[in-house]
This record gives sequence, structure tokens and C-alpha cells, in this order.
Amino acid sequence: MNDLIFCLNVTIPVFLTMILGMIFRYLHIFTDEFVKRMNAFVFSCALPVLLFNDLSRVDFFSVWDTRFVLFCFFATLISIIFSYLVSTRLHNKAIQGEFVQASYRSSAAILGIALIENIYGHSTIAPLMIFASVPLYNVMAVIVLSVLKRERTKMGKEVLIKTIKGIASNPIILGIIAGFLWSISGIKQPVIMQKTLNNLSVLATPLGLMAMGASFQLQNAKGLWKPAILCTFIKLIVFVAIFLPIAIWMGFTSEKLVAILIMLGSATTVSCFIMAKNMGHDGTLSSTVVMLTTLCSAFTLTMWLFILKTLSYI
Repeated sequence: MNDLIFCLNVTIPVFLTMILGMIFRYLHIFTDEFVKRMNAFVFSCALPVLLFNDLSRVDFFSVWDTRFVLFCFFATLISIIFSYLVSTRLHNKAIQGEFVQASYRSSAAILGIALIENIYGHSTIAPLMIFASVPLYNVMAVIVLSVLKRERTKMGKEVLIKTIKGIASNPIILGIIAGFLWSISGIKQPVIMQKTLNNLSVLATPLGLMAMGASFQLQNAKGLWKPAILCTFIKLIVFVAIFLPIAIWMGFTSEKLVAILIMLGSATTVSCFIMAKNMGHDGTLSSTVVMLTTLCSAFTLTMWLFILKTLSYI
């Protein structure tokens, strides 16, 4: 019951923040232009700063575990490939890029650290999971959303160059690279810099959630419920069912196992919607999947934790 209450305390406020965005749009407090600008701000400024903060403050060398990092990396990579293969069976190819991204991208950083600290009182392993998965999440998201656009074009030289330029100049990728370089430099952030970046980074999640809620149009989701439900099932059930037994077989337990569970089976991150909208996609499928996974993950994560606890793995 305590785990269920904790998960509800984590996920329901996220869902309600999205509902607030819908309400503000209905009351005309948010206009189309304002929501568009807010999405651009989160994508170009707040979200990259958040990722920079997450990575720049991690001391990789003191907690490094190569075996764990490789497992997280390859589990993520295989999940992406699996999502793409499933997406090729979709009748509506316009949503293929969004489907792939929403199927594999988890709220690993925000929910992962919170849940692990709630159970163990510390979070020394979560940064390793974030390091192994989050950069790959974002790099592959840029590639997937660049290549699988609604306007289908052949992958010629010009398209390839444009895709590479889009990846190299993507604010989220730049934020990750800057955070990693700062981390390995060992330089401590000055207090003024730290507080300023904190003030900016804390805006990413609430503004992104409200922008997503304001952009969500129920009538536009008609015809997308089946792929959204399939995407949600893959995100919350399939990947955990495939990789968690392998992680147990490899000897991962306790904090590492919980970190792997969060990486595989937590709700789809709100940045899926932000990236999709800012890279020329409709975003309706992304917002629908985020809402469904956010609501359902409170129960599925509790189920997985209960199973692991019962079997004495955590």
C-alpha cells in the first residue's frame, strides 16, 4: 500500500499538471501562439539546462560499474530496435516516428532518482543508469524523428546531411554533451551559476507538461487510441517482462534492479511530446501516450515492485 501511495504521489500530480494546461487553454489563458512559444522555450532552453544539471553533477568515477552501464545501454538499444520493428506494422505511417520514441523513452531521471531514494535513502546507482540510457534516448529520438517524418523523402545525400546537422545542433544533444564534459572536468559549479541554472531547469517539467496538456486535442486523438494503447503496453509491460528476468539472471539486485525497472517501465517522458512538436510532428500520439503511461505507471510500477519484493530481490 505504501508503494502504491508513493507512486500515486509521483504520477498523479504530473497528470493533473497536464490537465491544468488543458483547462488554461479552455479558459483562453493559453493561446495557440503562447503554447507554441512555451514549447520552443522548453525545448531550446529549459530542457537542455535540466539535462546539463543532471549529468554535470554526477561523479561517474566513484560509482562506475561497467557491467551495469553496458546492460542499461544495450537493453535500451534493443528496446529502440524492437519499437521500430513494431512500428513498421502500423497502417498510419505518419505516426511512426512518434510511436517509436514514445515506446522506449522513460522518465528515468525524474522518477528514477525519486523512487530509488524513497526505497534506499540514497541514489548512487541512478546516475549510472541515466548516463547509460538518457543520452541514447535523446540521440536516437533525434534520429528517429528526423528520419521518420510525415513528409516522406528518400534518404539521399541532402536528407542525410540535413539529418546529421539536425542531430549536431539539437539543443538537447548539446545539453547532454556539455553536462558530460563538465562532469569529467571535475570543476565544481559556482554557487551563482548553480542557483541560476536551477531556476531555469525547474521550469522544464511543469511548463512542458502544461504545454502538452494545452496542445492535446481529444478530437485529434480519434483513430490513435489503438496505437497509443499498444505503445503504452510495450512501454509499461513488454520491456520489463523481457529484460528484468535477464537482469536478475545476471545477478543485479536491490538498487541496481530498481534502477533497471525504472529505466524499462516508467512512464513515457514529457520531452517526447516537446521534441516531436519541435521537429515537425503532430504530437497528438505522443501526448496521448504520455497521459496513458503516466496514469497507468502508478499501478504497473507498484505491481513490478511487489513482485520483486515478494521474491526477495529488493
